[in-house]
Amino acid sequence: MSARRVVVVGNGMAATRLVEELVSTGRGGPAQALHLTVLGDEDHPAYNRILLSAVLEGTYRLDALTLRAPEWYAEHGVDLRLGARVLGVDRERRDVMLVDGTVLPYDRLVLATGSIPSLPPIRGLVRLDGRLHEAVHAFRSLDDCLRLMEAIRPDQRAVVVGGGLLGLQVARALSVRGLDVEIVEGGEHLLRSQVGGPAGQVLARDLRRLGTTVYTGARAVRLSDTPSTSGGEGAVGLRLDNGYTLDTDLVVLTAGGRPSTALARGADLEVRRGIVVDDHLASVTDPDVFAIGDCAEHDGRTTGFVGPAWEQAALLARRLTDPDADATYTGSRSVARLRATGLDVAVLGDPERATADGGEVVEVTNPIVGSHRKLVLRDGVIVAATLVGDLSRIGLITQYFDHGTRLAGTEPAALLMGDRMAPPARLADDAEICACAGVSAGRIRACSSLDEVRATTRATTGCGGCSSSVAQVLASRPALTAAP
Repeated sequence: MSARRVVVVGNGMAATRLVEELVSTGRGGPAQALHLTVLGDEDHPAYNRILLSAVLEGTYRLDALTLRAPEWYAEHGVDLRLGARVLGVDRERRDVMLVDGTVLPYDRLVLATGSIPSLPPIRGLVRLDGRLHEAVHAFRSLDDCLRLMEAIRPDQRAVVVGGGLLGLQVARALSVRGLDVEIVEGGEHLLRSQVGGPAGQVLARDLRRLGTTVYTGARAVRLSDTPSTSGGEGAVGLRLDNGYTLDTDLVVLTAGGRPSTALARGADLEVRRGIVVDDHLASVTDPDVFAIGDCAEHDGRTTGFVGPAWEQAALLARRLTDPDADATYTGSRSVARLRATGLDVAVLGDPERATADGGEVVEVTNPIVGSHRKLVLRDGVIVAATLVGDLSRIGLITQYFDHGTRLAGTEPAALLMGDRMAPPARLADDAEICACAGVSAGRIRACSSLDEVRATTRATTGCGGCSSSVAQVLASRPALTAAP
């Protein structure tokens, strides 16, 4: 029986996890062997896109981002093709054509094309020849990061357009590198997709304390080649819709990402915001075409986070190796972590929607020390949470959130009022520490070092937000004593 041909379009974090899972399961055994081809349009090996801002900041080395080197694919018989741009998919002929004319037939096709930036409507961003203005930088890919690192100087000014998770991380990275940074956010507060007004205001205050100016409720509308005044600082001027013009040397775009669906549309697959998939992650148009990660839309939702992408990849690997397996996707819980020096944010679920749906809210805000903590409960069970500035209880709160633990009347308040300086309570072995990879405290305690944790569980290799928690769990392991 010939091997089934599986072509994976994309070489990001979702695609890499899918290949890892297929390799670890033996790809179905001799009777159901798979011939895997992975097509990455970038020239770089697969890398952790989430940690690009940490590279920009200087807290991660560039080589630490690599997920799997090309040699690893070769060792496991996977046909990896870098710099391979896909021109189109022909579902009738069941093949994929590359821009160089190469045609690759498939039995199963997996689209893991991720997301792409969309330019905000700012006049002057794009030159007449179609290139971005020299002062403007997108921040989505490794090449974007490298170009920005080459452009920055410690005494420059920078404006970050977008006050979401990525925008705050980039802004902090540039500040740490010595730039004078301003953030422009069109919404009424920062992180408007994840948190409410009070948490956003605490974040803005924290950023101002750290030296970053924040403009909310304002949109950039025009970029000019001259600053606002003859003696203004900066190389260009960025005009806002409130009448202000910000003089700056660099404009970094972090707002406006969307699922990459051009290939799916060209193949006449059903696309709304993302590629519409069923509970088996197959396209609702074609059962032999699958989509995972940022480009996939399940039950009317796209995710944008690494945890759900990895969960989808693991499930799809089971389906590809055993089509009769009882593996269905019902949706992933959302866990968002902000990774930036001086800023600590964690969001479980959708606090604002849960609040609007009648959830009971327990909330504590202390803008003086820069903390905001909010739990949303239903019948005593935590259904969502926001933590800003104090993540000392994140492990325990996540454990209750995951298990649906019913809390007594005073327990929610006690969780939020805990002393941030007090040592954290020992977490149960089944308490989740790494939301991206679904790693528990017990699995981490079974490891002897951080390198072993990364190699065997993948904890800390996703968003990196669990690094401090992993270190605490490792440090709390009982010391081993030599036998008498």
